[in-house]
Amino acid sequence: MTDDKTEPDQAPDLEQLENEVEVSVYQASGPGGQHRNRTYSAVRLKHLPTGIVVTAADSRSQLRNRKIALERLASRLAEHYHEDPPRKPTKKRSTVRRREQQDRVRESKKKQLRRPIDPTDG
Repeated sequence: MTDDKTEPDQAPDLEQLENEVEVSVYQASGPGGQHRNRTYSAVRLKHLPTGIVVTAADSRSQLRNRKIALERLASRLAEHYHEDPPRKPTKKRSTVRRREQQDRVRESKKKQLRRPIDPTDG
């Protein structure tokens, strides 16, 4: 039994991804003159399960922009589902422990110098 949802542990397939997105096209803005102002070549994709939105208005072709947007969405989903492996705690090195001990001794001596002088000491 196959599921239409993108699984977190696998790279999303572009054909499968097309079934999970809401596609909207719009007029791109910016330089390009009359052609750019009259055509609906920019593409916005919204991944319905996660809500991630990507846009592409790089090309004059709506089909190329759709492909670019799908590739961007696939990489964003890969980032979204990626989990770093758990960190393995390591022991402190002996030099670090020695330096921390020296810091504690130094702080202790500094605080002892802040105490008022006892007149009975001499």
